[in-house]
Amino acid sequence: MGRYIDGQDRTQSVLFPERLDDWIEEENPVRAVDVFVDALDLVQLGFGRAQPAETGRPAYHPATLLKIYIYGYLNRVQSSRRLEREAQRNVELVWLTGRLMPDFKTIADFRKDNGAAIRTACREFVLLCRGLGLFEEATVAIDGSKFKAVNNRDKNFTERKLQARMQQLDESVQRYLTELDRADRDPSLVTEARVEHLKDKLARVKEQAGTLRQIAQRLHESPDQQVSLTDPDARSMATSGRGTGIVGYNVQTAVDTKHHLIVAHEVTNVGHDRTQLADMAEQAKAVIGQPITALADRGYFKGEEILRCADNGIEPLVPRPQTSNNKAAGLFDKSDFAYNAADDTYRCPAGERAIRRMTVVENGMTLHKYWSSACRQCPLKPKCTTGVERRIVRWEHEAVLERMQVRLNQRLQAARERRQTVEHPFGTLKAWMGATHFLMRTLPKVRTEMSLHVLAYNMKRVIKLLGTTSLIQAIQA
Repeated sequence: MGRYIDGQDRTQSVLFPERLDDWIEEENPVRAVDVFVDALDLVQLGFGRAQPAETGRPAYHPATLLKIYIYGYLNRVQSSRRLEREAQRNVELVWLTGRLMPDFKTIADFRKDNGAAIRTACREFVLLCRGLGLFEEATVAIDGSKFKAVNNRDKNFTERKLQARMQQLDESVQRYLTELDRADRDPSLVTEARVEHLKDKLARVKEQAGTLRQIAQRLHESPDQQVSLTDPDARSMATSGRGTGIVGYNVQTAVDTKHHLIVAHEVTNVGHDRTQLADMAEQAKAVIGQPITALADRGYFKGEEILRCADNGIEPLVPRPQTSNNKAAGLFDKSDFAYNAADDTYRCPAGERAIRRMTVVENGMTLHKYWSSACRQCPLKPKCTTGVERRIVRWEHEAVLERMQVRLNQRLQAARERRQTVEHPFGTLKAWMGATHFLMRTLPKVRTEMSLHVLAYNMKRVIKLLGTTSLIQAIQA
């Protein structure tokens, strides 16, 4: 071929073939995958067929299939059919599996049948990171993000969506009937083919209306008044854009602020974050093995969750949301009233004492209410309240929230630190997943899929920090 670099003749035979191991360099991440899986006790983790059956056809070892999945998620190949093809042509996978090439059904069934064990394997790698001293700072950032499920928005129904769809069908029926009446009055106005077409459309609309009535029955029986037809566990959730939303899952993560490793994660189908703080913080604390500081945004602010964290050796830092409209209306805010713990009173902006007058229980919370007798004659009353007197409500554990606010005031960069820590893993994972995000249906299977993504993310981060050789040595130590 002239002055070009020549390739090797495909028909050339060699006496001593090259070793497959020579094709994989020492720093290739696939070597870390191989050593990590081989170090796992698959029987203890609960993998099926980790002990071979005495009869029947031999099965693939679960270690081989787990290696295929970890490698696939490391390289953005999540589909079982694509993994089947990669196992047949990819030199790294051929090396990793020892030239084994399972079919896609075997690969898919392994992920489907070993969800709990795969999630435990993900946790084992996080514990390995703790053993390497990567969580010494003991500070995590907690956040949630919405991931799309295998369920089109048109296949998800709420009460409002159902009513809107029924109204559209009613309008369509009226439109078709009007046109048919016109054809009856004067057949020359509407062709015969058009009449038959209208009758077919009318029959389909009536069939759709019957389906919607069945969905309405299921909707009323559903605890959260929502039905998804393709993935029954997926839920319609609002996203950050105004008036936008997706049908999917709410993925929660607790991310180490120093190395940006995902310490703990969870997949829920609850569309808000208010009840997730304590669970995620406790999971992170169990992994790190010492008291931690948990950073979160305003969406996690809930008194009971913060109290639970404080009682369990966790220091939460969550900004208080502005739920009162007093400041916007030009009135004094609750922060303008100073609490005196010594005599259990508040001092108002006019210098008057507001004493505790009553105690009530609302939504399971014990609330004390304070007001002053001087409100009626107070010259600042127009700036304070539009009622008879200004009442201040104090939760019985309000001191926990006040101490947290003091810590927030001392850590002015907490919000920026949280955002810079936890948003990056979400962006990375969504880029890896592609436009469709999850490939599996129902909450248990989606949790398995997310665990594989988290394991791949953490492994790639540790390899970036330590290198493949150092990670292998740590696993084998």
